[in-house]
Amino acid sequence: MMEGVTGIGPLPWGRQVDIVAGLLMGFWRHWLMLGFLALPAGVWGAPAVLQGTPPPPELPRELRAVWIASKANIDWPSKPGLTMAAAQGELRDLLEMARSTGLNAVVFQVRPQGDALYESTLEPWSEYLTGREGLAPSPKWDPLDFVVREGHARGLEVHAWINPFRAKTGTTKSPVSPRSLARRRPDLVVSYGNQTWMDPGLPEVRDHGLRVVSDLVKRYDIDAVHCDDYFYPYPVKDGAGRIIPFPDDGSYKKHGRGKGRSDWRRWNVDDFVRRAGAAVHREKPWVQFGISPFGIWRPGVPPGIKGLDAYETLAADARLWMAEGWVDYLVPQLYWNISQREQSFPVLLHWWGGQNPKGRNLYAGIASARIGTDRNAGEIASQVRLTQEFKGADGMMFWNGSSLKKNRGGVVEVLRSGPLDGPAVIPASPWLWTNGPVLTRFGVKPEGRNEYVASWGVKNPGEVRQWAVQVRRGVVWSLEVLPPGKREARFKVSAVAPPPAEVRLVPVGRAGALGAAGYWRQP
Repeated sequence: MMEGVTGIGPLPWGRQVDIVAGLLMGFWRHWLMLGFLALPAGVWGAPAVLQGTPPPPELPRELRAVWIASKANIDWPSKPGLTMAAAQGELRDLLEMARSTGLNAVVFQVRPQGDALYESTLEPWSEYLTGREGLAPSPKWDPLDFVVREGHARGLEVHAWINPFRAKTGTTKSPVSPRSLARRRPDLVVSYGNQTWMDPGLPEVRDHGLRVVSDLVKRYDIDAVHCDDYFYPYPVKDGAGRIIPFPDDGSYKKHGRGKGRSDWRRWNVDDFVRRAGAAVHREKPWVQFGISPFGIWRPGVPPGIKGLDAYETLAADARLWMAEGWVDYLVPQLYWNISQREQSFPVLLHWWGGQNPKGRNLYAGIASARIGTDRNAGEIASQVRLTQEFKGADGMMFWNGSSLKKNRGGVVEVLRSGPLDGPAVIPASPWLWTNGPVLTRFGVKPEGRNEYVASWGVKNPGEVRQWAVQVRRGVVWSLEVLPPGKREARFKVSAVAPPPAEVRLVPVGRAGALGAAGYWRQP
């Protein structure tokens, strides 16, 4: 039983020390907030704030990405057989387009159909690069390595995009390479319409896909592995308009496990998704695994939504992948207009945002490629704004690279003068990686009468993805996001641009992890 306490008796010595230390710490913090301890240069996790001056605003964080498709030469290369200089020039143009549009990531298709747009011992070179499957580029060069180096140099994340099970499409023109799985193991593939598919119901097929994933992550400094929506194929119809069943009787008979065929197909895809994410993180724990599923999970979910049943037709239970945390991000392909009631962009976006109990990153897939058909650039800008305003979303991806490169309908200007006005830092995936880059020095000094220069060093330069530089002039803060190779920032001084009063440098690293900030204040 507790007695009533009417006073405080003598305290133990340790408790007295705690109280004195607390009082001293409170005085220290008060002094720091008044600015008496601010130094001309140093490394700080958070800056001191002078009374009456605004603190630096929170960094804007969202993914702004674009898909760059190599299948059928949709985005790159413009045609097979380009010279190395021409092919690399087109890639640089696409990366520059992404940077100048205000984007911070590219999703580069490196495996459209059991082939490779990178040096691989597992699969043949893609015909979309050289004109014949299995033919290496001459002189030999590696497009994925090129995009990683050039993309990171521009402050862009690079996501390596693969299709898990497609082996041959109707756009294919060259014969299948002897190095292709379809030639080496014809027992693992099936014909479907004018396509060839690696049968997802066969464990050997899924294992081969996992080897491809692990190889990509192990050998390249990519930021993510990305899968599109083709798991089981979209339905093919015969001449009478009837859907042709996918020919997996053999694998179902052998591996059906007593399940109904639809449940078994979903189990096959779920197995691949779960193990692929684990394989990515096993190789490099900071690399993300993401998928861009069809934008409708099931018709009638949420109420009023109509369209293809991806859960049943493609065996894609994307809601499960998100709920279980098997993916680090999901990009539902919300390729419809805002006003389209039965496939409403905002209704579907909000529904997907509600299927995320583990707090994974959710991005909206936006179809800029449809400008000029059923929408204009203003519709795309409105979709971006809705995504930014929705707290359950973390950014967007644009389909596709060509539409932005060609500036279809003036979309680039509409975006840059509207929702993409100003830079953004890539989002974080803190369940993957929290170790940010470590600054070794940071300082700001005048250089001549009309310029200030900030300079810095970093302990682990290979881990840097971006630098976020916040500058206060007067009472206004501005933000510039610089590529990882930068070690200085310059601030011009003029009649309309006073000297910087405060500068804060935030290192942004792998998986969006932030390092301790460098801080400087005008003495």
